[in-house]
Amino acid sequence: MIDSILEYNRRFVESEEYRRFETSKYPDKRIAIVTCMDTRLVELLPAALGIKNGDVKMIKNAGGTITNPFDSTVRSLLVAVYELGVNEIMIIGHTGCGVQGMDANEMLDIMRKRGISEEHINLMRHCGINLNEWLHGFEDTEQAVSETVDLIKNHPLMAPDVTVRGYIMDSTTGALTAL
Repeated sequence: MIDSILEYNRRFVESEEYRRFETSKYPDKRIAIVTCMDTRLVELLPAALGIKNGDVKMIKNAGGTITNPFDSTVRSLLVAVYELGVNEIMIIGHTGCGVQGMDANEMLDIMRKRGISEEHINLMRHCGINLNEWLHGFEDTEQAVSETVDLIKNHPLMAPDVTVRGYIMDSTTGALTAL
């Protein structure tokens, strides 16, 4: 599959189809969106919000939430605010999220079945990583989004004049519900 993607990319560049996507690194709408990596949102979310290439900074991860105040998503938001002019942040969870109800022990069992040794799992634990906490999902999407909004609003390095709001998107219709 990767080879077909690479072939498509070669043709895309040769035919200069990229020209319609040219923009700067600065988001025109001065908004950053943190959302889930769910495949249903790839085209739905931008279409439902009326955003196009160059409008926003889009940060995606599993669940569209932040569980650690020093993770890469927070770092990305700080770069967006202080280096790229973002002054509003939207946290967008969605219905039917795969991270909701995710169980760390089940994931660790799957890892073992896929060839990850107990030695490597224990090494992570000895390095101070609480795998059960790190790999655990959330039980309530609205609560997870609200907690992420709160974490960003109260982060010691986040500018107090940045607006931070949370939403749940319907994974089928794209309808947003404000929290």
